[in-house]
Formats: sequence, C-alpha cells, structure tokens
Amino acid sequence: MPAEQILFFSLMFIIAGIYASVGHGGASGYLALLALYNFTPEFIRPTALLLNLFVSLIAFIQFYRKGYFRIKLFLPLALSSVPFAFGGGMIHIETSLYKILLGVFLLLASARLAFFPDRYNDEQVKLHIPTAILTGAIIGFISGILGIGGGILLSPVLLFLSWANQKQTAAISALFIFVNSLAGLAGQMSTGIQWQTGMLWPVLAAFTGGMIGAYFGSGVFAPRTIKMVLSLVLVIASLKLILF
Repeated sequence: MPAEQILFFSLMFIIAGIYASVGHGGASGYLALLALYNFTPEFIRPTALLLNLFVSLIAFIQFYRKGYFRIKLFLPLALSSVPFAFGGGMIHIETSLYKILLGVFLLLASARLAFFPDRYNDEQVKLHIPTAILTGAIIGFISGILGIGGGILLSPVLLFLSWANQKQTAAISALFIFVNSLAGLAGQMSTGIQWQTGMLWPVLAAFTGGMIGAYFGSGVFAPRTIKMVLSLVLVIASLKLILF
C-alpha cells in the first residue's frame, strides 16, 4: 500500500477515535480529510455520513451503558431534525457552492474546537420544548445539506443552554448524529447517489478508531493539544475549499 494511502487511513483512524471519545461521529474531520485528498462532493457527502453512522453508534452504545443518555431531551431534538435532515439530503447544490458552504462550516467547526472549552456543568435548567424543536430542525437541515450528523453544532448548544452536562451531551449527540446521518443518507439515496467500492476502506478505518476512542473516552479523551491539531486541519481544508 502506498505511503500516501497509509497516511490517509491512519488519519481516518485517529479522527474517528478522537471524535468518538466525546460522543461525536467525526463528520467535520472526515470532510476536511476527504477535501484535502481532493475527493469530489459526490463521494464526500455520502461517505462522511456512512462513516458517521458507524462511529456515532459505537459512541452512543458506550455512553448509554454508563447511564448518560436522556431520552426526554433527545426526542424533541431528533423528531424535528430527522425530516429536515432527509430534506436537506435531497438538495443538490453545485460543486462550487458546496465547497464554499463546506469551507465556512469547517471554519466554524475549527473555532468551536480551538476557542470554546468543553463545559462540565452539572447544574441544568428546564428544557424548553419549542426551542429544542427549532434547534433540531435547523441543525438537521444543515446536516442534510453538508453531509454531517450535526453533533458539532448540537453539543455547544446543549452545554451553553445548560440542558445537559458534558457526558450527557456526548450520549445525546451520538444518537442525534446517528439518526440525522441515516436521514441525510436516505435523502441522498432518493436522488440516486452512486455507492463506490472505495467507501469500504475508510469505513473500516473509522470503525476501528471509533471503537477504541469510544471505549476509552467517556467524554474526556480529547487532549487539548490534539484538539488544536484537528482545528488546524479544519482551517487548512476550509481555506483550500474556499480559495481553490
């Protein structure tokens, strides 16, 4: 196997492990990596969602087993996000516009990783159902269009509003990512996407990394230095998408 491919699958493994450790599927990392390797949007969107399915499910199982999942918080978010993720997945946008939108999103994701620390708040406020429904719908729609699960958008919202603590957020985000990735992928399939054999190997790399990261993580396995490196990768990928 060429050295470039070994590096690609190694990075896929590492990204999946780091994101799974905090209850995320890793779509923003996969999108950045696939963009850096010059894959087309037709390959990037379904592949990122497919990777998200496996990694987020692994992460959810680990956090659920430890008792961090709150179904009453998850349901209003998911029930509104799923149909909007499906609708977003059906939207076909031109490659140039997709690159700009994805580049902007990756910049926001990079800022989220680099400048906004994870909060471990145990004091929670009462859930506001209408706000939760609106939040789920907006994140779901964006997720479907870009080919992400929405966890990197949902997590800071849950923590900022004090609806959940860090570990509960990880459990909720993981299942939220799974259902949105499934809906977004279904929306893309309804428009006739083509499955490619090249998708299998990234899935295997991400699946393995996700298992290890989710097992050891429990919401605290993402050292600050590694998060900064990931943030830098996202910035490089976003600039490449926007400027070239």
